[in-house]
Amino acid sequence: MASMTTLNGSRFDRSLFESVLKRRFFFTEAFEIYRLSPNFKGDNRGLYDYGPPGTALQTNIENILELDCSVLTPELVLKTSGHVDKFADWMCKDPTKGEYLRADHLVENVLESRLSRGLSGPCKDSPKLDDAAISEYNDILAKIDNYDGPQLGELITRLDIRNPDGNGEVNPPIPFNLMFKSTIGPSSAAPVYLRPETAQGQFLNFKKLLDYNQGSMPFASASVGKAYRNEISPRSGLLRVREFLMAEIEHFVDPENKQHARFSEVCNVKLPLLDKEKQLAGNTTPQTLTVGEAVESKVVDNETLGYFLGRVMLFLLKTGIDPLKVRFRQHMDNEMAHYACDCWDAELLTSYGWIECVGCADRSAYDLTVHSKYTGTPLVVKQVLSEPVKVEEWEAALEKKLVGPRFKRDAKAIQTSVEGLDQTSLEQLATQLRETGAVTINTPVLSDGSTSVELSSDLLAIYKVTRTSNTREYTPNVIEPSFGIGRILYGLLEQVYWHRPHDAARAVLSLPLSVAPIKVLIVPLSAQPQFIPLVRKLSARLRSLGISNNVDSSSASIGKRYARNDELGTPLGITIDFDTLADGSITLRERDNMTQLRGSEDEVVQAVKNLADSTESWEEISQRLQPFLGQGQED
Repeated sequence: MASMTTLNGSRFDRSLFESVLKRRFFFTEAFEIYRLSPNFKGDNRGLYDYGPPGTALQTNIENILELDCSVLTPELVLKTSGHVDKFADWMCKDPTKGEYLRADHLVENVLESRLSRGLSGPCKDSPKLDDAAISEYNDILAKIDNYDGPQLGELITRLDIRNPDGNGEVNPPIPFNLMFKSTIGPSSAAPVYLRPETAQGQFLNFKKLLDYNQGSMPFASASVGKAYRNEISPRSGLLRVREFLMAEIEHFVDPENKQHARFSEVCNVKLPLLDKEKQLAGNTTPQTLTVGEAVESKVVDNETLGYFLGRVMLFLLKTGIDPLKVRFRQHMDNEMAHYACDCWDAELLTSYGWIECVGCADRSAYDLTVHSKYTGTPLVVKQVLSEPVKVEEWEAALEKKLVGPRFKRDAKAIQTSVEGLDQTSLEQLATQLRETGAVTINTPVLSDGSTSVELSSDLLAIYKVTRTSNTREYTPNVIEPSFGIGRILYGLLEQVYWHRPHDAARAVLSLPLSVAPIKVLIVPLSAQPQFIPLVRKLSARLRSLGISNNVDSSSASIGKRYARNDELGTPLGITIDFDTLADGSITLRERDNMTQLRGSEDEVVQAVKNLADSTESWEEISQRLQPFLGQGQED
């Protein structure tokens, strides 16, 4: 577990921190009243509901245009994309307790515990760790993401790694698919999954997106929505959940030109980079390079990938993330998703350790290619060339007079599948057809339920042709930044949490004004009727400027009212008091240092707008508004 301090340097207490978030309804466990019932037997771990401040904070963080696609995804789509067969983690079972554990997390947690205790075994009577064991444990932890199932099993056996909850031995790791499966319709004959990512809907709509963009490349689509993963053992609060909010961008780019037109905007952004070579060497210290340096040295493969890494860094900083608690870690070969040829994770340092919050993957042409092959639908870009060129390529031709009578209503589907074959496939099939006299072509589901057909040389011919072309046809590559909004939210909340000196009960969340759920708290000093129209007028005026605000006219003291809104992260407070009735002046309070300034309503509203627009700082406003030490001070 990482050693953490709060924003003002005091010891970080996770239980105290999370009690503040739950008390102020940033989030709560889903189905909580049922979970507390003695009759409830379900497993609702990893499921959370966000309250108003948590929902508002999520909305302020994401702020991205979206394509809204279906959550329910047919099995065939995810079978084609590889998720049904490959979207899995390695899982161990404790046969005594019946508990399931994610294998890499089990190894990681046990070795970190042993290092902290200085013991080499699972119990208190184990021998002390020697230098060789300490070195080996640290080396394993540095490379933990590169171990596959059998390798994790070898470590578990050799190092006698057991379930920390009860010290029971565990079975060898087995793969566990992370997707939730269901069916559609009363016959339950159409299997579907809850989507594990929002990307597939964007790929399937590629042709429509390209047409919408007048065929111009490159371009990007984006989707924000819920995704679902059946986590093996979700024990890390909001960081490892089974239902979560994702924001994914799919940037479609020419595979022969991965430059980015706006690369100059981010080339000087500094990134702490932990590449896979450093991890394999057991080195967990990132090197800091500018985006330009990283791309030029090929630490990062291309400009477009580098551009989005830079944008991710700027986004996190604008959100309020501490730059010293961010790193970009390159995926090891064994942990790379089946669809990716390269991937970097933006990770945040939390009390749980380094946690992935944004993945930036180069998915090459994988998704468009597999969906095109299966459906026979060309998912390609046709680029008009400035000068015609001679092109030598493979071409397939069906003997339609024979195919139609033999395959009847399946003939059209077979023809579409053949027309959708790419050049690499055609070249391989041409060799096979020449050597064996027949080839097998993947198809959509045919009338007999099969998903492929065998075509002999009397039905299919594949040959090379040379033609003059005015266009170039290619399948785009995809660069994908994928944001886990809930993880960014939790990492941010940990980093901005602290409490007033000598009073742990007075918690503060120093959320930046740009993402805070409520920007301004309006506090009338009295509940007397003459204050009501002033409060309503001020609140409406702020709302008209797009500044969210809340009114607290309860009977609690000024200090208590401000204190409970400090826990909500509300950056600014405005007090309306009896002097307001006399001269129209009001007080503006800053959350972190609790200083107050006095001015007319126009002056204070303009100050709030300037702060919200980031055109003026609190220090600058303090130079033109008067400090206030009169009525309305906190207890």
